Amino acid sequence: MSLEEIIKTAKGVNDADLVIKNAQVVNVLSEEIYEADIAIKDGLIAGIGSDYKGKQEINAKGKYVCPSFIDGHVHLESSMLMPSEFAKMVVPSGTTTVVADPHEISNVIGLHGISFMREASKDLPLDVYMTLPSCVPATPYETSGFELNSYDLSLLIESPWVLGIAEMMNFPGVINLDKEVISKIKLGLEKRKRIDGHAPYLSGKDLCAYVAAGISSDHECTIPSEAIEKLRLGMYLMIREGSAAKDLDALIPVLKEFPTRKCIFVTDDRYPSALKEHINMMVRRAVEQGVSPIKAIQMASINTAEYFGLKNLGAIAPGYKADMLILDNLKDFKPETVIKNGQITAQNGKMITETELKVLSSLRGTVNIRWLDKEDLRIKAKSNKVKAIEVTDGQLVTKCVEANINVKDGYALSNIEEDTLKILVIERHKASGNIGKGFVKGFGLKEGAIASTIAHDSHNMIVIGTNDDDMFKAIKELVKSQGGKVIVKNGEVVAKLELPIAGLMSEEPAETVIQKSEKLKKGEELIGCKLHEPFMTMAFLSLSVIPEIKLTDKGLMDVLNNEFTELFI
Repeated sequence: MSLEEIIKTAKGVNDADLVIKNAQVVNVLSEEIYEADIAIKDGLIAGIGSDYKGKQEINAKGKYVCPSFIDGHVHLESSMLMPSEFAKMVVPSGTTTVVADPHEISNVIGLHGISFMREASKDLPLDVYMTLPSCVPATPYETSGFELNSYDLSLLIESPWVLGIAEMMNFPGVINLDKEVISKIKLGLEKRKRIDGHAPYLSGKDLCAYVAAGISSDHECTIPSEAIEKLRLGMYLMIREGSAAKDLDALIPVLKEFPTRKCIFVTDDRYPSALKEHINMMVRRAVEQGVSPIKAIQMASINTAEYFGLKNLGAIAPGYKADMLILDNLKDFKPETVIKNGQITAQNGKMITETELKVLSSLRGTVNIRWLDKEDLRIKAKSNKVKAIEVTDGQLVTKCVEANINVKDGYALSNIEEDTLKILVIERHKASGNIGKGFVKGFGLKEGAIASTIAHDSHNMIVIGTNDDDMFKAIKELVKSQGGKVIVKNGEVVAKLELPIAGLMSEEPAETVIQKSEKLKKGEELIGCKLHEPFMTMAFLSLSVIPEIKLTDKGLMDVLNNEFTELFI
């Protein structure tokens, strides 16, 4: 890039590389819309005005031009796709930048996982910045593949692609002054990087302590009162709309009543089928429910860029990156044209820039469980009543409820009639033999079993079923494929998606992953499951930082009291 050339182009002395003429510019800085030409040179916006000339010109004919969208918090691994395939899915919808937290793969293979994701994210039509995982493992109450301490993070913290320390899930560690937690926060603050938060239901003086520690965002708000309290304390509100956790609709009243410049749109965890519409879907739905288009676009662009200190991103102004969208209207937010670094990258929902599936050299096998017999899955009954994990469709929080189980020959079995099903969490990193055993309500299975190696955050193997035979079959299938998702009925595999990359991601194209995911969806219906996204819901049942009760490989966890609890009542 030549500074002299940029200046000459801005003055109109030299022709621009590209000029978008007759555009209705959506200015997220001044919060207004007006007609102008946009001149682009060397991937940057050189000037905005009239009578610019370019080597290439696009007549917008009065269509809207706005900054392209940024996802402020996403786990790329949750898409089950390689980053190159993720990019092919989201760029045509208008997302050209993401801030990724490689937390999932780090819990499996540590720093190697971060390096793997960084290399896989290079040279894409999508800018991938990262935050460094703060909680590997998330808590001491589960077994992960690796532990990352503050020294490990210090090796990467000064990299320009690292924007901060990722979601600090161990909020008890923050407010109770855990030395390792505090050292990670200090590392981020010393390097003037952001510290993202993760503090569901934290309130009052404990929340003040959390914010005072330097943690400046949260994406776990599910009700307006919680969001308002955090905004009042100066936190950025990351509004999440993922495949399992859907918080946008609940928080719309906050966006309509309060200033939104400290509000950001994020997806957190999404399946491939939910990537064709991405941040643009959140913008559209916000506008449909009464949020002004400019404020909705701000939450998808400049707010996120400013929060992370990306000074030349997220707006249409001289010196900013030429990452823009041409929109027919400010209602459906389906881009006619996506411009990335001054180049037309996608049009009418399809990529123009060719992006090949980028698979790096294979990682080592990561599904390492101790040899199991079917008898290892049994639960000795101490009574016919248990503390069960009750799930709510579309939410990550769970309830602890009293439930009736069946007992036969001294062993606790699923009670299908009352939708109380056996759940197992099997340690899969170190072959320790740990198996957490419990019961879950809300899945509605009438037969068979489902199993996965995606189980936040340590990603041990998790299995839910109506009987031990199908559960055991599902376990064996996941060992064979070194990770994935599987549905078994009457001893037969109904559907399966292999995820051999750390037990989290596929080596196949997005289209193939979507096809196999659709077969899984049909399999869910076949065995009677009534949840919208059962695999996503199941994946969070071992995450012992989200209330109220969870199951890890070490046992049943009372999250509210931060202690293990007895299964039987």
